[in-house]
Amino acid sequence: MSVKTVLMIGNEMLRKKAERIDFVKDPVEQYIQDLMDTLHHLQKDKKIGRAIAGPQIGYLKRIIYIKIEEKKIVMINPHITKKSQETFEVWDSCFSADVAFFGKTIRHKAITVEYMNENQGKVHKDYMDDLSELFQHEIDHLDGILFTDRIFDNQIIMRSEWERLYYA
Repeated sequence: MSVKTVLMIGNEMLRKKAERIDFVKDPVEQYIQDLMDTLHHLQKDKKIGRAIAGPQIGYLKRIIYIKIEEKKIVMINPHITKKSQETFEVWDSCFSADVAFFGKTIRHKAITVEYMNENQGKVHKDYMDDLSELFQHEIDHLDGILFTDRIFDNQIIMRSEWERLYYA
């Protein structure tokens, strides 16, 4: 259990489709702990970020760890079962881009996600707005899709400029 190195854009593993977690064969607790340790480290170091997916730390498995304030969510084998017709624009970035720049993407305003939690409980939940965007971003990682694939109109902004304009 440790802080793992985040794979950067250009690493071919980030373009591969992750395999489903097998609770019997896979070291699920190790995956979760490594994702937790890595995200907590990144949040302290980068002062930004809410989630990380298995492929980003070299685990080509369908697992995501989310920590927003005191809330923690583990999604195992997640898939989106429903997407709203309504979309919205959002500035998106990623630890696999070293959170160095943001790109304007379009995401569905609401989604329904089905997944297993760390206790093998089945979860079927609706997410809206910023959580909808976040989970779409993370589930994309499991399918080998990066936020840079979703940037439209070549709208990119450096993190320092994004912070100056939108985060202050």
